[in-house]
Formats: sequence, structure tokens, C-alpha cells
Amino acid sequence: MRTGALVAGSAAVALVLSACGSGGDKANDSSTPKGESGFNAATKGVVNPSNKKGGTLKLVNQADPDSFDPARAYYAFVWNFMKGYYVRTLLTNEAKPGKDGLTLVPDLAQSLPEITDGGKTYTFKLKAGVKFEDGSPITSKDIKYGIERTFADVLSGGPPFLVEVLDQGQNYPGPYKDTEKTGLKSVQTPDDNTIVFKLAAPLADFASLLAMPASSPVPQAKDTGDKYAQKPVSSGPYKFQSYDQGKKAVLVRNDQWDPKTDSVRKALPDQIDLTIGTAPEEIDNQLLSGDVDIDTGQTGVQQGAQPKVLLDPEKKKNADTPNTGFIRYFSISSKVAPFDNIHCRKAVQYATDKSTMQTARGGAEAGGDIATNMLPPNIAGHDDYDPYNTKSGKPQIDKAKEELAACGKPNGFETVIATRNAGKELKSAEALQAALTNVGIKARLDPIEPSLYFRSAIGVPSNVHTKGYGLMMAGWGADFPTAYGFLSVLVDGRQILESGNNNYGELNDPEINKLIDDAKAESDPKKSAEIWTKINHKVMDAAVMTPFVYDKALNYRNPRVTNVYVTEYYGMYDFGSLGVVS
Repeated sequence: MRTGALVAGSAAVALVLSACGSGGDKANDSSTPKGESGFNAATKGVVNPSNKKGGTLKLVNQADPDSFDPARAYYAFVWNFMKGYYVRTLLTNEAKPGKDGLTLVPDLAQSLPEITDGGKTYTFKLKAGVKFEDGSPITSKDIKYGIERTFADVLSGGPPFLVEVLDQGQNYPGPYKDTEKTGLKSVQTPDDNTIVFKLAAPLADFASLLAMPASSPVPQAKDTGDKYAQKPVSSGPYKFQSYDQGKKAVLVRNDQWDPKTDSVRKALPDQIDLTIGTAPEEIDNQLLSGDVDIDTGQTGVQQGAQPKVLLDPEKKKNADTPNTGFIRYFSISSKVAPFDNIHCRKAVQYATDKSTMQTARGGAEAGGDIATNMLPPNIAGHDDYDPYNTKSGKPQIDKAKEELAACGKPNGFETVIATRNAGKELKSAEALQAALTNVGIKARLDPIEPSLYFRSAIGVPSNVHTKGYGLMMAGWGADFPTAYGFLSVLVDGRQILESGNNNYGELNDPEINKLIDDAKAESDPKKSAEIWTKINHKVMDAAVMTPFVYDKALNYRNPRVTNVYVTEYYGMYDFGSLGVVS
């Protein structure tokens, strides 16, 4: 998955804000709709609709999350997990299937923001009666403090948007180094129930930033800095009973959560068990045997399990292949020789066998369509731009050799491919490695533990340079469903960070940076999308990224799971809506 982001929904939806009603429980009765059934049913509506509470939902993942700290988390499945169980924000996406799931609704806020000063001031009032798990009230100051934590250098790895938008030249160091106790000046809390955001310039996507977990409240008295992920304080319907890193996390009901303040989360199970560190193939075995309910990774079953699902009618009816909104790609470092020469980068573009990499991910049905550029089809601004003629998926050996000659390496060269150490990504890296040998490029694989991969390995440019990572496997989905939410952190040269970096190729093109500013300032979604189309073309022309699949995932759900549907906001099952037949 991407170093973390959320997954985009429809290209036509630029995040519509809508009002929401009051929450509360409804008994499961004859009025409950029948719901959808069969293969891909959860991509069309709700499977096994229910409001029945009780039981333990059994989740599993091959590795630890990047972090349970909302300031540091950047994996999409972790955001989905947080939102569903223990993190609330001023706004959140509606818990509904289809396009309705892209709509932002109030969560901790009473209503949508009051927007004044030409779009530069956002004012929210908080709901009454919202509390942390210890019973203390959630105030505007807690939300401000949670946002201030994202500025702390010891909490790297999370999304950069809030820092980019709210710092405004203050050079705020975060709460731990704020010796003058000035606080973040662009966020004001005139009283405990009011929070005001002052922007330097209008930003149409700003409301979407406030739906990210990084915008959630954190009680300063309970903040343990870089250890906060071990026991985050809940503002949602569940709290951590235990977390044994690398093994298991157990969440139980938070008795301080009031469903009357929450119209989004169903909170059906009594307990959430997340088993960590299970090999992908074993996860598939446990899913198919009914020993676990859902794989939170939501990247699909492995190749060996795919025929067991697709060729068995009883199994197939419990599976879905949603368009996740992710692109599977690899970055080419512009700072690691010989890839500081564009012709060497183009040689890799032409030598790549995208069809074998697609097969490694599950083929066209379970893996996704061949990708030709860095905006997925469900994001406004996408077009069919294909500068290296890769739509067929087949390598172009002659073109690759021409580029090798142009970069002074006619006989090829040696490099290193960084990859996570298991599952489809490793197999995709092996397919890339094999294809490159056909033009004399000898690439050594460096498999890395998933929980360390983005933050400590390819997300640290100095480490990339030291290790000689010429090629870096990755995947990305939108932080929110616009081109800005998808592409900017990957290609904006001003966002290259010493740690927690997401611009792995270290692309820093002044013209691209200027176009990004133009697109952000454009209030007309259509015109903004046109600018992002130009940006996407220039990114592809720079040859620092090679997209190979517009992602699909063959996910299997235990038949005992209730209220299952794919949320378009994440491109995966909505975790917070799930229940079980107990």
C-alpha cells in the first residue's frame, strides 16, 4: 500500500460537504434491508446488513501498522482502522457505500464550518458531551494540540499537508520544542467549544485535511511523545486494552463514547482482535477456513489462493475486487547514479515488463489494469497519457538499449531495488528484476520489513543514497479524492524531507512546483484538474516514476461478517461498520 494515504473515490466528486443527522442505535428487526449478495456484492451495496451488537471481530495483518499514533500514521488501512474504532475528527467521510461515502459530514463538529474572509477562515463549534476514554471532555484545545504534534520532528512519517498549509512562515517547531509557548498561531481556540483556522490563502481542499487522523484531538496530559502509539487515547467507540507490538492488538468498548454524538460508527462488535505478523499465505488459509474475518491490509489474497476463491462458487460469492484507487509503481532515484541521467531512467521505463508485474499482483481481474501515468482513472485530471508506449505491458528492448547508449551505459549497469519483504510487492520486484536483466541491468533486491520500509528506508533520502537504492517499490492512494490529495506529496520538490519523505525520486522541478501552486489556488475544479493533467505529464516526462498497475484487490470476507461494504473513500471494506454473527 502507499506509505499511507487514503484511497480516492469518484473523479467527479471534489468532496461535497453535507449535514448529518443525530446518531444512535436501532434494533435489528424486520425493517433491516436484505442487502447485496454474491461476488463483488460489497462493491455494490451492503452485504449482510445488521445492527446486531456482540461478538469479537477477528482481524489480521502481515505486519505492524506504520503507527497507531494519528500524527504518524500514513497507511490507508491504518487510517480506516483509526477512523472506525478510536479516532474522531472535526469532519469525517460518511459511512455509506457508493458515492455517498465520499461526502464529508460533521463528526466532533456540530455542523459544517462557517467559512468567511473569502475562504481563508474556517470556524467550527464542537458537539457537547464528547469525551476521551478517561471521561475528560474533548475541547478545542485538544484538537489544536493534536494538530501541533504533527509539526514535531520526533513524530515523522505522517502526511505533510497540515504543516504546509498552517505554518505560514512561523517555523513552528511543534509542542515539545515550543519553548516560548506561542502555540501554532494559525489555529485559534477562543473558548473550549470553538476552533478557528486562519489560512494564508483559500484552499478548496482544506476541509479534507480536517478529516485525516492527524487532525484528531490528543490530551496533552496523556501525550507520551514518540511512545504515544503504544497506548493512544481514544475518542471513538473502542479503546486499546492491549498492544503487543508485532503480535496482537486488542480493542474493547470505550464506555465514555456516546452514540448520540456519533452518526457514523456502528460499534457492533464487543471486541476487536487484530493479529499481527502472520505470513500472507497463512492469512489466506485462515480467511478461507473461517478462522479470521478480514485482512486489514486489503491488498488481496496471494496468487496461490486466487484460484481457490475464483474457481469455487461458494468461496467466490464471499469475495470482492474493488478498484482501490491506488497506483502500484516504483520510483527511480534522480540522486543515485546512474539514474541522475534521465536516459538511464528512460531505459528502465522501456525495459520494464508491466505484464509480468501485473501477473504478480493477480492479473487483470485481481491485480488491476496496466497503468501508464501517475494519476489513477478515478481522479479528476487523469487522461491516457502514455509517453513510453507501455499500454500493452510489454517491454521495448530496442528502445531501452537506445537509452542505455545515450546515458553512456550501453552494456547496462548494477543497481538495487528496495522492496517490502513479502507478498505481492516482493513478487512484483522479482518480476522487475528479471525484466531488467534482458537489457544488461543487474538489480539486486533489498527486502525490508514493511513497518520500517517507508519511514526508515526509502523515506530517508540519506539512507537511499547510502544504500544505493536506484529503484524503490511503492503504492499510493489519495489522502483525499482530488489530484492535490493524490499527487502533490509525491512530486512537489519543496516537500522533500530528511525523514518521512514521500518524494522518493527526489523530483524538484521549479515548473512543476509552480503548477502545483496554480492548481491549489484554482477554485474551479475543472480548471484545477486541467492543471494537474499538465503536472502529471511533466512528471512522466521526467521518468522518475514507473506506474505499472491501476490497482484492484481480490479481498475475501468471512461469511459470518455483517454490514460489509466497500467505502470509496478508502477503496476497502469500511472497518467501523463491520459486525459479526455471534
